[in-house]
Amino acid sequence: MHMHHGAPLTELNETAIIQWHAPTPPSYWSIDIEDRDPSLSRYPGLMALHVIFMTLAFFVALPVGIAMRAVKHSWHGLVVVAFYSLCALGCASGTLYTKLTPDMYQGSTHASHGYLVLILSLCLSAVDIARFFVRLYAFIKSRSKFALKPFWQNVVLGQNEAYEVTAKYSGLDVEEPSECDVAEMKPLGLPETRDPLHVRRNPPIASIQSQDLDDTNDDEISPWVNNSRSSQGAIHYTESSLSEGAVFEADSNSSQGSRHSDETLHDFKLSGLIEPQSPLVRISQGAFATLERALIFAAFGMTLSGIVVYTGGCRESYVNGCLAHLIKGGIFWCYGLVAFARYLGSFSDLGWAWNISPTGEHVSAEFVESLVIFLYGITNTWMERFGIRSGDPYTAKQVQHISIAVMFWFAGLVGMGIESRRVRRWLAAPAAAAVGPGKASEPPSYRGSFNPFPALVIGVTGAAMSAHAQTYLFQVQIHELWGRLLLAFSVLRCFTYFFVWLGPPRSILPSRPPTEALASFFLACGGLVFIFSTEEVTIAAMRKGRDDMMMFLNVAVAITCFAFCWAFCIIAMKGWLKSRSSPNFLLSAP
Repeated sequence: MHMHHGAPLTELNETAIIQWHAPTPPSYWSIDIEDRDPSLSRYPGLMALHVIFMTLAFFVALPVGIAMRAVKHSWHGLVVVAFYSLCALGCASGTLYTKLTPDMYQGSTHASHGYLVLILSLCLSAVDIARFFVRLYAFIKSRSKFALKPFWQNVVLGQNEAYEVTAKYSGLDVEEPSECDVAEMKPLGLPETRDPLHVRRNPPIASIQSQDLDDTNDDEISPWVNNSRSSQGAIHYTESSLSEGAVFEADSNSSQGSRHSDETLHDFKLSGLIEPQSPLVRISQGAFATLERALIFAAFGMTLSGIVVYTGGCRESYVNGCLAHLIKGGIFWCYGLVAFARYLGSFSDLGWAWNISPTGEHVSAEFVESLVIFLYGITNTWMERFGIRSGDPYTAKQVQHISIAVMFWFAGLVGMGIESRRVRRWLAAPAAAAVGPGKASEPPSYRGSFNPFPALVIGVTGAAMSAHAQTYLFQVQIHELWGRLLLAFSVLRCFTYFFVWLGPPRSILPSRPPTEALASFFLACGGLVFIFSTEEVTIAAMRKGRDDMMMFLNVAVAITCFAFCWAFCIIAMKGWLKSRSSPNFLLSAP
């Protein structure tokens, strides 16, 4: 129900609401708590147990288990057992509740979708079980003398397949500093320079020999790391007290100029550090890791679904608008959490943490963002007319939403094109051809990916939705609130690009731009307020006298801060476990 003429209303018009929507039927919430009949037995405690067990399973045990798997911790198996035990208890309490309570939401798919998520988790666990039996078979076939410790490490933990950090990263060790500039990394034994700080932090990049435009091989990246096999006299760098980033340079007397990719932040091959893997292995590992982490976001979707079913929302004429707000707001919320994880240092092995990738070539984070935006747009372009009879004219609201979806579609295409290595070579071809082969040098900005289109799309969406016509003033205000939050993300992401453009990443360590921390917060908070702005929720708030903008904003901020704190704890715990298993990998303290 939207109004396009006249000023928004400040008081509910119940007569008009009944014309557009059927009366809200009773729900589990109403019979358990709000309008409970003392003469009938109700079991809200069972529902509370279901919520507690499932929350502990998917938002505590599962993230901890993923972190422990990443470092091959010995307690990973126990955490997996705890996860499935909590899931079993949650399913049991939920099933018992539905058996003892009348069906208040006909056609609910919450339980069936939940079981699909559990089946996916079982399939991923089956991969672990299969790996265990393969290792067990290999151990038995080897006819080695049985010893408990090697059997536990090699068969149970699978540490014989672990990546050997201390051996492969021996050239990246940082010595305990004896001389440390408080503002930067500087080589030991070199005389003090009088150049300004910004000049010392961004020395000129050597001339780069241009290649054939169809040549995609990058074979000479060794100047960016300390090669353990290099000759004596190579320069070592100490760590700054103000930065975790180290500039890993080669011998300054090397006759070989440093050569960077003309593509993205991640177009690096660290020769001698990373053993090559077949594409099939890399794809399978990436798919497994993606699906495992997707379980957490699937659990968030199931949380929204459970709230809807228990409170009796999103029925009949409300369903399309409700789904739009829950799905789109949920995407922005999850996107904000992922952006915050990038800021903390997650995905640094892919070069997505505003750093140089230490593991070779990967698609950029901006390419993935553009791909998601493209898929979102190309599907929503056609979904806006769902439930509309053939031949009905397009309403102003439909034109608004379809045009936004088309913007997502084509802006996503442009963003993916900018991130394409081949397309970038095509764009650079006229300039490279004008000076001739071997005379073109790459600017420092080629170390990063500066693609503003994902931020542009979200910012324009926020600005447009801030002016979205609504029937009631409270609905206008709450749409304006989350629209401005999305717009703030866009502005701050552009500031991130601006500062990274001035000082491109020079280290494999996460650079953590502070603007990105703020941007991720505004994005997640905006997505949550987007969810709160569903028509059914705003009408219910007005009926109960809860149409207070500060209350809605504060609740969204509190939930976002709690989620960010929990994400920080999980990522910090993973780093702590990694530091204990690979102490030589850590940088020395200043």
